[in-house]
Amino acid sequence: MQKTDPLWCALACWLMETRVEVNWLEDFLTLSITRNFSRAAELRNVTQPAFSRRIRNLEYWVGAVLIDRSLFPISLTVAGEAFRKTAQETVDTLRNGREEAQGLMPTKSGEIVAIAASHTIAVSFFADWHAELQANTGAIKARVIADNVAGCVEALITGHCDLMLAYSSAALPTLAQMNRYPSAALVSERLVAVSAPESTGSARYSLTSREMLPYLCYPSNSYLGRLTGSVIDRENLAARLDFRYECSMSDVLKSGVVAGAGIAWIPELAVRDELAAGSLVYAGDDRHTASLQISLYRQAEPSRPEVERIWHACLGASAN
Repeated sequence: MQKTDPLWCALACWLMETRVEVNWLEDFLTLSITRNFSRAAELRNVTQPAFSRRIRNLEYWVGAVLIDRSLFPISLTVAGEAFRKTAQETVDTLRNGREEAQGLMPTKSGEIVAIAASHTIAVSFFADWHAELQANTGAIKARVIADNVAGCVEALITGHCDLMLAYSSAALPTLAQMNRYPSAALVSERLVAVSAPESTGSARYSLTSREMLPYLCYPSNSYLGRLTGSVIDRENLAARLDFRYECSMSDVLKSGVVAGAGIAWIPELAVRDELAAGSLVYAGDDRHTASLQISLYRQAEPSRPEVERIWHACLGASAN
């Protein structure tokens, strides 16, 4: 869409005159998927009170109640169902215009596929997966959107990406709200506790000992943080872990562990090179791990040929 297009100009003027915030529309679309205020607020990276106020502001602006709060899970009202299409079309139009302005739109329509991936998956998995995919299907042009898990889910819900790579685990089914989005399991993975080694090759900090252990962790509200917490609770480890620092990025925790600052739970693919080289060793045994999968998610509706080509290749590989 060109910036001189009447529809674009009208949309820009409408947003300025009404003073409605795009964030409100994205909040509403996220809530329409999750049907849960707490979960939607987490995905939008705001507190629940702030999220609720933004939904109320949108309802005041629309002039109608969009959410039926008397039900659990919550539901959209008739007005909410009708407004959802308008909200999605508005967000899509703005997104396309922004990408065009930033020079991100492909020169040939449908050529580049936007793939959202958590930082850890983007670093430890994407390059190998992309290379294998190209070997099987031919050249694939992709734009990687690296973000935290909540940001990736939001990108899929709001249509900011074509596909999403994300962790999934039976121990922590926090993506249950994503069941309206088809998924294909790509590879099995584990969350493992690691430590720097002693000169003998044994773990400097071992979960099988009775000592207090310096602990590097993810934020408790992050996906890997919650999964790590489930292992700690299951094995009654909390009293033995001495908090040192937290970070949402596995690479930061890995660097700290390599430097000898403590132990951390990290996806195994992200530390495979360090384990092979001996700069990291396992800090525990199988009891201290959690099973993971890396899965590919997509929109339910058929998409562009490039997206469908990737999807069917991954779906076929998942079935084998």
